[in-house]
Amino acid sequence: MDNSNQSLEESVQTNSSKASWPLIAFIIFVVIAIGLAWQFTGNKADLVIVDKPTPATQPIIEPVIEKEVIVSEPVIEEPELVIVEKRIEPTESPLPSLNESDDWLKLKLPEITWRKELLTLVVDDDMVRRFVVFTDNFSQGIIAYEHSPFVLPKVKFTPKTDRVNFHAVTQEQGTSPDVIQGSMQGKQNVWQWDESSSKRFSLYIDLLRSMDSDSLVQWYADIKPLIDEAYKELGYEDDFTRTLQDAITRVLDMELPKSSMALIQPSVTYKFANPTLEALPDTDKLLLRLGKENLLVIKSVLLELHEKLAQQKNGVH
Repeated sequence: MDNSNQSLEESVQTNSSKASWPLIAFIIFVVIAIGLAWQFTGNKADLVIVDKPTPATQPIIEPVIEKEVIVSEPVIEEPELVIVEKRIEPTESPLPSLNESDDWLKLKLPEITWRKELLTLVVDDDMVRRFVVFTDNFSQGIIAYEHSPFVLPKVKFTPKTDRVNFHAVTQEQGTSPDVIQGSMQGKQNVWQWDESSSKRFSLYIDLLRSMDSDSLVQWYADIKPLIDEAYKELGYEDDFTRTLQDAITRVLDMELPKSSMALIQPSVTYKFANPTLEALPDTDKLLLRLGKENLLVIKSVLLELHEKLAQQKNGVH
C-alpha cells in the first residue's frame, strides 16, 4: 500500500511538473513583453504633461567659415607680336668727299697690309686722283711720274762699271752695228746691265706681296665711288675697272728679252743699246728696269688680282 501511494504521488508530481512548465514559460514571456512595452511606450495612463516656460529665443549664431579670397591679377592684354623679317645691312661710315678723302684713306690703308711700315712709300697727297691718273696713263703705255702713287726710289740706277765690247753686243742682239752706232750718236761706249740695281725696287715689291688680294679687291670696291668721281674728272664716262684691267694686262703681257740689256749713255740718262728695246713704251722699259725676279712676283700678284676683279665685275663670288 505504501508503495502504491508513493508511486501515485510520484506520478502526480511528474504530471504536475510537466503541466506547470509551459505556464511558467508563458508568464515569463508576458512579463518580458510588458517590460519591453513599457520601455518603449511608457505608462500612458499615468503620463502627466507639465507646461514648462518657453525659453527666450536666442539668435542662432552660425559659425563663420572664412573663405579663401582669391585675388585675381588684372589681365593685361598684350599686343599681338608681329615678326617682320628685315635684312640688316652692315653699318659703315659714309665715304668722305673726294677732296677730303686723304685723311680717311690714311686710316684705311693699314687694313690691307701687314707691312705697315712700308706705307711710307705711298704718297699721301690726293691719293685717289693720283691712283686714277697714273693707272689711266699706264694703261696707254705712259708713265706719269708726277702723278705716281709711290715715292720715287732714292737709290739711283747705276750700270756695271766695266764696258761691253761694242761688236759683241751687236752680234748677240742681231743688230747692225751701224744702227746701234747711229743710235749712240757716234759714241761706242756700251755699259753692261747690272741686275743688282733692281734691288732698289725690293721694298715696293714687298709692299705689294704683303697685301691680301681679297682685302685689296674689297677695298677697291669700297672706294669705287671716289674712283669713279676722279675718273669722270678726266672726261671719261666708261667704267674705270676696265682701265685698271688694261693696265694689269699690260704687265702680264710683258716679256723679258732673252739677250742682255746693254746700255749706252748718250746724255745724262742711260738708254738701251738695242733700238728695239729703246723703242718700247715707257711702261715696258720701266718693267725691264724692275728686273726679272721682281717682274715675276708682280705678275703673280696681279694675275690673282685681275681674276678677282673680273669675278667682281661679273657678279661672281
